Amino acid sequence: MPTDFKLSCVLFDLDGTLVDTAPDLLACLNEAFSHHGLDKVAGDAVKPFISFGAAAMINSCLAESAPQALRAALLETMLSLYEANIARHSVFFDGMADTLDAIESQGLVWGVVTNKRERFTQPLMQALGLSGRAACIISGDTTAHPKPHVEPMLAACKLAGVAPQECVYIGDASHDILAGKNAQMKTLAAVYGYLKPNDKPETWGADALIASPEQLTTWIAAALCH
Repeated sequence: MPTDFKLSCVLFDLDGTLVDTAPDLLACLNEAFSHHGLDKVAGDAVKPFISFGAAAMINSCLAESAPQALRAALLETMLSLYEANIARHSVFFDGMADTLDAIESQGLVWGVVTNKRERFTQPLMQALGLSGRAACIISGDTTAHPKPHVEPMLAACKLAGVAPQECVYIGDASHDILAGKNAQMKTLAAVYGYLKPNDKPETWGADALIASPEQLTTWIAAALCH
């Protein structure tokens, strides 16, 4: 840890990092498939695509020859279902509630930078009781460009009232780490999240790999004590 690093803010990706949203997303995906006369799909095969959005989840389940009209219809149905069932089964990853408590108790602020659209992000944060606790909530359509562009990262810093160099960003996809690095933040790869089988997070350039929220709490404590 560089001796000149001053940690003021912890920023999280949402799906697969702060919250385990897979149960709700997969339930809505399968309900959409059933609605359109298709067989349900295995959750474990689709989960790695959650970080890339609903369209990527749907495309991972279909043959390349599937009509574009079907893909569009499935997407519309899935998103309508998800909007109506935003947090029926979504929960913190084990230990994350304690991590947030630890962040706040140490006088740090925290926030969310996600590529999830505002129509889903805001109700989910509200349902989990996080809207009033987060210093910033930046969605995929809050700024003109989503991650890995630097714009949402800088918007988060502006809202939280911190400098990018005083932030650490944690996410479970390579574009998360790239976004944080583009903004000159410290970066942590959440390897407990929704990784693809061929992902190599050790090659993403993150400052550390985090296998659990407890490890994140330990990393933060070390950053504050260096």
